[in-house]
Amino acid sequence: MELLTPTLRTDRLLLRPFAASDADDLTALMSDARVLEYWDSPPWTDPARAGVFLERCRTMAEQGSGIRVAVQRLEDGAFLGWCLFVDWDDTFRSARLGYCLTQTSWGHGYATEASRAVLTWAFDALPLNRVQAECDTRNPASGRVLQKLGFVLEGTLRQDCIVDGVVSDSWVYGLLAEDWQARSQTAP
Repeated sequence: MELLTPTLRTDRLLLRPFAASDADDLTALMSDARVLEYWDSPPWTDPARAGVFLERCRTMAEQGSGIRVAVQRLEDGAFLGWCLFVDWDDTFRSARLGYCLTQTSWGHGYATEASRAVLTWAFDALPLNRVQAECDTRNPASGRVLQKLGFVLEGTLRQDCIVDGVVSDSWVYGLLAEDWQARSQTAP
């Protein structure tokens, strides 16, 4: 089943399917060593990676395994990064959430706002029971984003990543549909 990549709007953001015109912004984001400091792969060094990334976005949606949306600020149209809903498994009714934003957008609540929009779409569009997210244990800011969304810290994957020779641990967070619905009913 194909997943149509949605266009979503929040108070401050537009989340939309990626376009070929995003390649330069995407390359700048994914080649920023500070942005990818806690990522599971090194920064890009080849601008051609943007084309591969954009093709994977299209293929993922066509295969029904997930969606990735570009995150753009409504106020000025600035590209802020992306949000990901991936590894959709209709048997287990589960998937994973991820996000990657520019340094200048950190600390403004954009990751939380974009992720909340994607989760709202996913829980409304799919018979979703569980969403999982991981973040490097050296990145507590990402953990706080997940906690604001209602994710629960479930454990630590010890030494699960080695990027450029650096070994790191990851926290595993989970969010259940029943918890999401309870939070949605009590939210203002």
